[in-house]
Formats: sequence, structure tokens, C-alpha cells
Amino acid sequence: MAGALLRGVRRFPWLCNVLLYGGLFAAGDAAQQLLRGQPPDWAQTRRVALVALAFHGNFSYVWLRALERALPGRRPPAVLGKVLCDQLLGAPVAVLAFYTGMSILQRKEDIFSDCKKKFWNTYKTGLMYWPFVQLSNFILIPVHLRTAYTGLCGFVWASFICFSQQSGDGTAKSAFMWLQGEKEPSAA
Repeated sequence: MAGALLRGVRRFPWLCNVLLYGGLFAAGDAAQQLLRGQPPDWAQTRRVALVALAFHGNFSYVWLRALERALPGRRPPAVLGKVLCDQLLGAPVAVLAFYTGMSILQRKEDIFSDCKKKFWNTYKTGLMYWPFVQLSNFILIPVHLRTAYTGLCGFVWASFICFSQQSGDGTAKSAFMWLQGEKEPSAA
């Protein structure tokens, strides 16, 4: 079964990577709803899946391949260059696209409101997670599986960013406080 899956990924890398990424991102949203004890909001999960499939999965696929072409190989200078480019250029685009895309799909009057309130906190929180994910990605994972690996690690990130979009302020502190039951963050 695993062999057939890997053959499919090699034969149809874009489709498999993007579908896996989108599915895992949507699952991250469903997981954070479950952890919060909420009844499932499938409309919200569909919006997350749409943003992940329409933008994030595709962006990740093209972006990770472009980084590999620009800085090929697994030697330390190339890997560190890819991580730096990813965090300085790719991460801000991904955070902005998520908050803006979700606001558009939720038909918010000000589609940039969440970006204005939560971008910097979310970006800084991402800097505590994504450099380590991408370091392992660029060192250990073959190019044709990198988007899928990013999607797998994105499950955790999606749980956080979906929580932040719905209730948090984009900080790890608000998520940890909520997880520990110290206080329910105010709706944003």
C-alpha cells in the first residue's frame, strides 16, 4: 500500500502533494474545534480546506521547488539559505494569504482586519516552529515529498492558526493559556 502511494506521488507529485496538504490543513482546523469542545463547524473547515487547496498547497509546492532550484543540495550553506528565504519571504506571504483568504470566504467587511491585528504575532510564533520544520525538510526529505511533509507538519500549524483566526491573538501564549485552561481568549 505504501509503495503504491509513493508511486502515485512520484507520478502525480503536484496533485498528491496539494491534496495531502489541503486535507491535513483542514484536519488541523477540525482538530482545534474538537479540542475546544465545539460542535463541528464544517463550513469553517471547508473554508480552511479551500484556502489550503487553492493557495497554500500550490504555493508550497511551487515555492519549495523554486528554493531547491535557486539553492540546490543539502550542504549547510544551501539548507540555511533555503530556511532563511522561506522565513523572510515565504512565511509572510502564507500568513497574509491565510488571514485574507479566510476573511474573504467569511465575507468580512474588512478583509484585512485579521491581518492588521494578528499578522506580527502569528509570524513571530511561526518563527518558533517553521525554521525547525524546514531545516529537517531540506535535509531529510526528497524534493518530490517536501510539500507533503510540510502539510504533515502544517497539521499542527493549522490547528494553531485556525484557533488564532477564530479566537486567539496570533500568539503562542494565547494558545498555551487556552490549552492549560487558564482563560478563554476573547473572540477577535
